[in-house]
Amino acid sequence: MDSIPESHRSAAKTLVPLAIFVRACHSGEHDNRKGGFRHHRVSAAFRSPILGADEFFEFDSDHHRTIAAVHAEWLAAALATGPSDRTTAEAAVSQLYRLAGHPEPEFVWVPSPPAASALISTNGLSAGGPFFTGDRQSAHAGIAAVINASKRRMEARINPPQPERRRPGWWPPPPLEEESGPRAHARQEIRSPLKTTVTDGIAVGIRRITPATAGYVTWYGQHEAPWLAHYDGCRRLGLVGYSPADVNILEIHCAIADSTGWWWPFDTVCVMAERPIALHTEPTPDARYGQRRLHHPENPAIEFPDGQSVYAVHGTIIPEWVITAPTVERINRERNVEIRRSAIERIGWEAYIAESELKLIDQTDDPGNDAGTLALYATPPTVRPHGRILLVLNGSRERDGTRRRYGLPVPDGTSSALDAAGWTYGITGTDYARLVRRT
Repeated sequence: MDSIPESHRSAAKTLVPLAIFVRACHSGEHDNRKGGFRHHRVSAAFRSPILGADEFFEFDSDHHRTIAAVHAEWLAAALATGPSDRTTAEAAVSQLYRLAGHPEPEFVWVPSPPAASALISTNGLSAGGPFFTGDRQSAHAGIAAVINASKRRMEARINPPQPERRRPGWWPPPPLEEESGPRAHARQEIRSPLKTTVTDGIAVGIRRITPATAGYVTWYGQHEAPWLAHYDGCRRLGLVGYSPADVNILEIHCAIADSTGWWWPFDTVCVMAERPIALHTEPTPDARYGQRRLHHPENPAIEFPDGQSVYAVHGTIIPEWVITAPTVERINRERNVEIRRSAIERIGWEAYIAESELKLIDQTDDPGNDAGTLALYATPPTVRPHGRILLVLNGSRERDGTRRRYGLPVPDGTSSALDAAGWTYGITGTDYARLVRRT
C-alpha cells in the first residue's frame, strides 16, 4: 500500500460510541446546510401491538413521522452532496469489521467511485479474491454475510413466511397482510419510489463511469437508501420490531448512509469514496410518490470532487458530447435511440433533418395519436443507402404538457409511414390504422 498517496490516508483512528452518530433512525430532521440529519436522543422503548409480549423496539414518540415524511428524509439523505463525515463513516464501518470478526482496517479516501476502482486495480486489492484467504474468510465476505443475514431477518419480520400445508382440498391461506395494509403502503410509498430514484437512476449513472471490481460487492452508503428507508421506516412507524443485534446493524448502516458515499472493504484496507459535490434531479412526470430522475440541461447531473461526472437529460444518461458538442455525424453513428433523440433535441429536429439531408417520403396523420403525425424519411446514401427513419410524436405528454418527438429506424426500403409505424408494434400498417390510441 506504499503507492497510495498520503493525502488519501485517513488520520482519524479514534472510534466514537455508536449512539453519538446514529441518525434519524430515530429523528429525521434534515439539515440542508450539512446535507445530513441532526441527531436526537431516543425516547423510551415502545411496545407495538403487532409484536409479542416480550418484543420491544425503540421508537421516537416525540418525532413520530408519517410514511411520506420517512420517504422525504431518506430521499434527502440519498441526494445529499458535499464532503463526507469521515470520522462517523470510519467508526461505523469499523463496527461492521468487528461484527465480521476482523480488526479495524486502514481507511483510504478517494474523491469518487471511479477513483476507487482505479486504486483497487492499481494496488491489486482484489487479487486475493472476495471470499477466502487460505482457510480464513475474507473481510469482504464476512461483512457481506453479516449484512445479508441481518437483511433477511428484518425482511422476515416485515413479511413473515407463510406456512405450507398440503392436503387434498386445501388452499393456501391469504397473505397475513392485504396489499392495502400499512406494511404494503410502506413498501409502495417508501421503498419502491426510492428504488426508482436511487437504485434505477442515480446508482446506474455512477456505475456507468465506475469499472466494476470483479467478484466484489460495492456498498453504496447513502445510495443504500431504498432498503434502509423501508426497514427503518417500518420500525419507526410501529409496524415491526427487530432483534437488538439487527437494530444495531441497521443503525450502523443509517450512520454510514448519513455520512458518506460508496465503499469497498478489504482485509486490511477499506476504500471510501466521497459523495458527489453536485447532484441534480427533477420530478418524474406523473410520479405518485415523489420519484425523481437525473437531469441538468447544461451541466453534469452528477459531479464528484475530481471532475468525474455523469450527464443526464430528463432521466436519460447520455455521453458528454450530447450536451457539449452534438453534431449530425455523431448522432448518425449513435445506435441508442434515447441518446440519439436527446442529441437531436439539442440541435433541433428541423436543423437535424436539414443537415442530415433527410428526404421526406411519406407523411400522414397518426391514427393512434391525436394531433400527431407520422413522417417517413429516407437517409442519404452517404449515411445508409435505402435507410428509413420514422419521425413520431410520443403518445404521452411530459410534465410541462409537451410531447417528445422520436426518430425510429425502420426497415430499409419502407415506403409507407403507416407500414413503418405498424412495424414498430409488430403489426401491419392496415392494423395500425385501426388503433384508437397508442402509448
